[in-house]
Amino acid sequence: MEIKIRDAGVETIKTDLLVLPVLEKKLAEAPLRALDRRLKGQLKQRIQRSKFTAAEGNSLLYSTAGMLPAANILLVGLGPEKDIDNDSWRKVTARARREASAIGARELALFFAPNKDDEERAGAAVEGALLASYQFTKYRSNSSPPVETQCLTLFKPGLRRNAALVKSIDAAQQAAAGVFLARDLVNEPPSIATAGFLGDQAARFCRGRGLSVEVWSKKKIASMKLAGLLAVNRGSQEEPKFIVMHYKPAAKPRKRVALVGKGITFDSGGLSLKPSKSMETMKLDMAGGAAIIATMSRLPQLRLDIEVTGYVPTTDNLPGANAQKPGDVIRYLNGKTIEVLNTDAEGRLILADALALAAKQKPDYMINLVTLTGACMVALGNGVGGLRSRCSASSWLLLNKPPTPLPSATMQAPVSVARLIM
Repeated sequence: MEIKIRDAGVETIKTDLLVLPVLEKKLAEAPLRALDRRLKGQLKQRIQRSKFTAAEGNSLLYSTAGMLPAANILLVGLGPEKDIDNDSWRKVTARARREASAIGARELALFFAPNKDDEERAGAAVEGALLASYQFTKYRSNSSPPVETQCLTLFKPGLRRNAALVKSIDAAQQAAAGVFLARDLVNEPPSIATAGFLGDQAARFCRGRGLSVEVWSKKKIASMKLAGLLAVNRGSQEEPKFIVMHYKPAAKPRKRVALVGKGITFDSGGLSLKPSKSMETMKLDMAGGAAIIATMSRLPQLRLDIEVTGYVPTTDNLPGANAQKPGDVIRYLNGKTIEVLNTDAEGRLILADALALAAKQKPDYMINLVTLTGACMVALGNGVGGLRSRCSASSWLLLNKPPTPLPSATMQAPVSVARLIM
């Protein structure tokens, strides 16, 4: 999608869909009045009839019938001014992108007038529009091509292109490309997205400009004493893989970060078998690993001054003839032992390998990204991820205060962790 920045007013912008964010109960602001004058009061009448108040999530679509250069107007409620943040702008453009697809609009123009943090909110607005455009139709036999929104214009009177604005928009585009890759990997069926497939995708997307990748075979995994991964893999016909991706910036790195992602390509529960209904979505148990691969793939484009190593242990968890059993004991490379009481706790087993290996490198920070337990979704729902740590992510990465001891964070995937390390 092409992103433009323009100095223009709401009455003069030419586009298929003009998007006007509106503060709750502030329907007499200048941009809205200007549009209503050109539309001879018809927009105000429509607002009153529909009882549009601009509460968060409210929207109103209005066809200008040729009375304006913009073919359609979409009013989107921002909610109360005190509650507006970057995510508010993501939601506005996501709603606008879906509306554009519904009416066949190829051009979007957003009246972009935040009350602060213009650069950050420009990136959030672009991110929302891009992420809302995602579709995975690879295996649909009768899918029709979606209407592509080709251009998003951010505009307001006096808006000028500057380096900070461009940098924020570029970062949003790079982050969205990473999110798309993670979503594509998660959406593949488990018959395709095996451990070998994930290794191949990492090798494909994580090379060049300071980024390298190694995909370890079962023999190498055994030689590195990654006993947890080997134990979980015992019931499988597919070989396990251990993926190591390393990004080193051209200049001296400011910090060293380890990213660890769970890569269970299908989780049946092993001998502690899940109910069949609970298996239906278990292809997504590699979402943490997918998010790490996707994040690592964007680091050369983001040109961060941080050295990052990504670790993804990957296998499926099946009840084969040689599968691990409840009561088995595993000895890890750091000398610690664990007793397996439930083979459906396989994520902890393979992550212990990766965390122990990463800890040997003594990074400044470790971030562990996983789909570890359904209880997280029971507690928080599907809209947010759970973050667990000894101190806040902002104090690790934004304030550069090294924690002691080394922390690890656990989130529901898929998400992009690029924002955390930027």
